Amino acid sequence: MSDAPVSHIDPAVFAADPYPTLKRMRAEAPVTFVPELGATLFTRRDDIFEQEKRVETFSSQQPEGLMTRLMGENMMRKDGAAHAAERKILFPTLSPKTARDHWAPLFRAKTQEILDALKPAGSCDLVREFAMPVSAEALKLVTGLENMAAAELDRTSQGMIDGCANYTGDPGIEANCHDCTASIDAHITEMMPRLAEAPNMSALSVQMQAGLDEVATRANIKLIISGGQNEPRDAIAGAAWALLTHPDQHATIRNGRATYAQAFEEYVRWISPIGMSPRRVARQDTANGITFQPEDRVFFMFSSAGHDEAYFDSPEVFDITRDTAMAIPFGAGPHFCGGAAISRALIADIALPMLFDQLPDLAIAGAVPFTGWAFRGPTAMPVRWRA
Repeated sequence: MSDAPVSHIDPAVFAADPYPTLKRMRAEAPVTFVPELGATLFTRRDDIFEQEKRVETFSSQQPEGLMTRLMGENMMRKDGAAHAAERKILFPTLSPKTARDHWAPLFRAKTQEILDALKPAGSCDLVREFAMPVSAEALKLVTGLENMAAAELDRTSQGMIDGCANYTGDPGIEANCHDCTASIDAHITEMMPRLAEAPNMSALSVQMQAGLDEVATRANIKLIISGGQNEPRDAIAGAAWALLTHPDQHATIRNGRATYAQAFEEYVRWISPIGMSPRRVARQDTANGITFQPEDRVFFMFSSAGHDEAYFDSPEVFDITRDTAMAIPFGAGPHFCGGAAISRALIADIALPMLFDQLPDLAIAGAVPFTGWAFRGPTAMPVRWRA
């Protein structure tokens, strides 16, 4: 383990709300070893921004890491040329131009179908009945798994996320993760001959067209599902909750003085759906005065970076007029989230404006609990509107 100062956490308290603990770490021990997580945490924005790029020391390659063992070695668990090559293959699917010109019209049509079905009800759980299917229907298109039911895609994504955050080694969580990856593999197997006959812009299709080997192709589809379902779902519901609980700020969007894009960027700074990124120490090295040993585990805490007082005044406050340019909710190095442009298009350009435009007098109708530190979002959000 590293020789960083030790900080203890209560895992349940940390999952309920990690931000007070992270604030204390930034102030007292910005690089700190947490025995309960078996990892050294970087919590200040500039340290993360600098060290995440040093892949020769803080490597994404983690042969024994949870993600690799449970999902296969995807491009997120590769560095250098191997990572760049697979990222290049997937660029036609994930580029900002593709998000704008190809995916956005399809996303808009799917979102409209979901809203049309919801409108007469007058109430729903916004997480399960709007944010989840909107995210899932978009992800079915992007991955190429249009044969997968939205609820099953959501289940498998959650199962993989739970598995990859299972640092306490719960065997039930691991078994469920294996069941989820088996389901994804079965759906991939069914779609491959269809896409061979009728190629499209989906991630499965472009990897097949590029001749990427099947093991890597399957692992990358699982990666896209693990990072492309729950996080957009949580950001859609969470950003809607933030605007509903800050009506004065929502009013600035309604009167044209701010945008849903600003609300989205501030929300993912404030309550980061992806709280951290793990790394394996590949060689003995020193950073921030701390000595790291080979095979040490490091967590770059993006959620903490978004609350760094050096860049954000009153970081615990939601403020859509804030300059969020220095936030790094999608990462900062070569592993910057490949789906960022698609997330922005789906959430800021489509899901949020369509939700508020088409459900009049939308209001929260009950408690909205949040949970998680590696991944964070609302677990339920009862709402009502004028049907």
